[in-house]
Amino acid sequence: MILATDVHYFGASARAAGVLFADWSDPHAAATLTVDIDQVADYEPGAFYRRELPCLAALLARLDAAPDCIVVDGHAWLDGAGQPGLGAHLWESLQRRSAVVGVAKTRFVDTPAHAEVLRGGGTRPLYVTAAGLDPAAARAAVARMAGAHRLPDLLKQADRLARGG
Repeated sequence: MILATDVHYFGASARAAGVLFADWSDPHAAATLTVDIDQVADYEPGAFYRRELPCLAALLARLDAAPDCIVVDGHAWLDGAGQPGLGAHLWESLQRRSAVVGVAKTRFVDTPAHAEVLRGGGTRPLYVTAAGLDPAAARAAVARMAGAHRLPDLLKQADRLARGG
């Protein structure tokens, strides 16, 4: 299974959401889950993972088994030289048992151009990086996800769930 995740913050609390699906091209979720976190760490510039990782860990704890792949809203790697982002930190925290694909809507300063994925006929790319999965395979997988717009439908659904929708 693949788990697409998102976290939304409400001041000092958060809601983590996940959308489970079997294949990258699936148009609908097989299941969804959410977890509310009462207290989250403050945002630290350059260390976003410290705030988000505990939220994702709480979400993953609600599953019976670890998914084959986890999609995070953010970068797996921040640059082409191996600077870890949220996805790489999650991958390491899971002892590399689940691949992690980072799908970011904004470019980090050193994100390589080859991380760009254009979808929906638009000109604004997504930035796709991966830990534990071939980066080209991750980009191809995100490119073929269901949805006619820049952001795949199942990633939008995870975002809506995290926001409380």
